[in-house]
Amino acid sequence: MPEVRVAEQAGVGVTGATRPSEDHVVVLDHAVVVLDGATNLTPGARSGGWYAGVLADELARRLGAAPGADLADVLAGAIRAVAAAEGLVPGASPSSTVAVARWTDERVDALVLADSPVVAFGPGGVRVLADDHLRRLPRSRHTYRDRLRTGGGYGDAHLEALRAGMTRTSRYRNTPGGFWVAEADPGAARHASRASWARDEVDALLLATDGVSCGVDDYGLFDWPQALDLARREGPAAVLAAVRQAEADDPDGARWPRAKRHDDQALVLVDGL
Repeated sequence: MPEVRVAEQAGVGVTGATRPSEDHVVVLDHAVVVLDGATNLTPGARSGGWYAGVLADELARRLGAAPGADLADVLAGAIRAVAAAEGLVPGASPSSTVAVARWTDERVDALVLADSPVVAFGPGGVRVLADDHLRRLPRSRHTYRDRLRTGGGYGDAHLEALRAGMTRTSRYRNTPGGFWVAEADPGAARHASRASWARDEVDALLLATDGVSCGVDDYGLFDWPQALDLARREGPAAVLAAVRQAEADDPDGARWPRAKRHDDQALVLVDGL
């Protein structure tokens, strides 16, 4: 039986105010699920964190009921069930990333939808299962990132620039040539990145939301093997703390432009596979 260790930490809202984390983690005896609800700037609308929590519960139920089912089928069924139960409409609903890792005596299966990676470690090296559709979207000029790089800082102008950027990005959500995310369209599950490995090829897994993976992908604080080593030696919370300290040293987002000073963070270490 592998050892599963979880670390989570709430970030701040776009305005800098504290609020509950929109990341959700589910640990089952044969699987782990990590979801990151997308921030919603529409007043009164249901949040991505709410949606991620509801979807997490449905995924847990389905993974428990059918432990050998195809992961894309499980995700599609969960999205469909939540949309029907909650009256969600494609294109006008909250959304969430999804990362799933599941193991049997013979196999380790993984699925990633949007930017919450699963990283596998073993005798053959490091294998990163990631979805880079968001990173490949066309970039507009004069974005909130440009403001931050030139010293604009966080405040009302940042909020307006971020809102404009999110409006532009929403046009690409769950569309060909855009990016795919869990929302109200079960067809998005068919666009998830997937991998499967023999059990003896995997010693450990890391599952992360982008509030943690940014430490590797954007800040360059460590690579994935170094993140694994730190999580094993000091616990997953030490990885979160290193990312948070880097952000504290860049309070205005000039070095590492980002939507919020501190994003929500979730990291799961599955060790001893």
